[in-house]
Amino acid sequence: MIEHSLSLCYHNKLILAPMVRVGTLPMRLLALDYGADIVYCEELIDLKMLQCKRVVNEVLSTVDFVAPDERVVFRTCEREQSRVVFQMGGMGAALLSDPDKIEKNAFKVHPCFLQMILSTLVKGIRRPVTCKIRILPSLEDTLSLVKRIERTGIAAVTVHGRKREERPQHPVSCEAIKAIAETVSIPVIANGGSHDHIQKYLDIEDFRQATAASSVMVARAAMWNPSIFLKEGLRPLEEVMQKYIRYAVQYENHYTNTKYCLCQMLREQLESPQGRLLHAAQSSQEICEAFGLGAFYEETTRELNARRAELLARTPEAAREPVEDTSGVIKMAVKFDRRAYSPQITPKMCLLEWCRKEKLAQPVYDTVQRPLDRLFCSVVTVAEQKYQSTLWDKSKKLAEQAAAIVCLRSRGLPEGRLGEENPSWHKRKREAPDQDPGGPGAQEHAVPGELCKKLFVALGSGEESPLEGW
Repeated sequence: MIEHSLSLCYHNKLILAPMVRVGTLPMRLLALDYGADIVYCEELIDLKMLQCKRVVNEVLSTVDFVAPDERVVFRTCEREQSRVVFQMGGMGAALLSDPDKIEKNAFKVHPCFLQMILSTLVKGIRRPVTCKIRILPSLEDTLSLVKRIERTGIAAVTVHGRKREERPQHPVSCEAIKAIAETVSIPVIANGGSHDHIQKYLDIEDFRQATAASSVMVARAAMWNPSIFLKEGLRPLEEVMQKYIRYAVQYENHYTNTKYCLCQMLREQLESPQGRLLHAAQSSQEICEAFGLGAFYEETTRELNARRAELLARTPEAAREPVEDTSGVIKMAVKFDRRAYSPQITPKMCLLEWCRKEKLAQPVYDTVQRPLDRLFCSVVTVAEQKYQSTLWDKSKKLAEQAAAIVCLRSRGLPEGRLGEENPSWHKRKREAPDQDPGGPGAQEHAVPGELCKKLFVALGSGEESPLEGW
């Protein structure tokens, strides 16, 4: 067994399972409050994480991993440090049919995938690595698989006691989990008991004993009411939901995710008056109002905005500018307003067309994000001259359009505003009306990739981390 310098014990633990769209920060914190020992985040694709930028959010006191489209892919805070497990993977059950890919570096399709192989992860990071599997059609094959998994040096294995094709209504196989627990020496975490076995706190221990597992991972029972982890028993759902909403507002959780999780809690009450209000809500504020937390939302929003203003005021002016030598940069205070431009034309398109006509290199945009308020500023280089708007924008695309406007106005060129006449555009609009290389309507296509396995990395304290410092 490989020793981990920053270990996380998987013996006799209550664990929140990884659940898509559920295991975001508010739910993880709520589960910890009610007694969970370890919380798993929702499944995250490694290629998406590689595209993210790590941002220390001083307003929320969190560490955020922000995608190019400005969406927060993963957010964590000190409260869950050493107790959160970061899940990387794709449809993990698909890998069960090819165990060689789990144990060794036999999967040579792409270097990114090799990182996901258990043995590579175990040897390459100073964090405990676990994996989660389902049982195979035969018990013999299942035991053979877990033995091979154990040899990679992982810290624990979670077993969902159903086959790949089985759904929650199928009975969970406590016997299969027990056979695995009796076969390997590493901790086995039992999973899959919410439908038949776990309705209250005491049921968790009964499920653990029935499977002879070291720990129990709870999924849907915790999604329905996270107070399932509370020794004193389930708390009233209204109380639980209000506490969840408070975390969601305090950590600026996107309202669609908040709404989804609350709908899972309400279940059969979705047709109640409160359920209808939730269904109709189109913002965090409207969700709060539906649950009698309108005043809390307003107060919390004021506090967060005041904190932003205070931090911004204390930030030296030099730190607000792009981190580069700005000498010789032509600057103007401009913003891009889509309503002021022709439907099929943007300043970036105009600038690109002009560069092609003049046989110049394409414009190069260098965009930075200010961590404090997550606003963007862009500098565009054309013919070795740099141009920049002094106004920061809420998105990368808007900031780049503003930089293009500065360049075009400085050179006295048309920028596509309504009322401008530029005959050279008529032909291009007819031929390729949708080919805007960076306008607000452009779509950023996700890099496709299907990962081999559901792999988990425990995040602990200390300077080294697979997430660059958290």
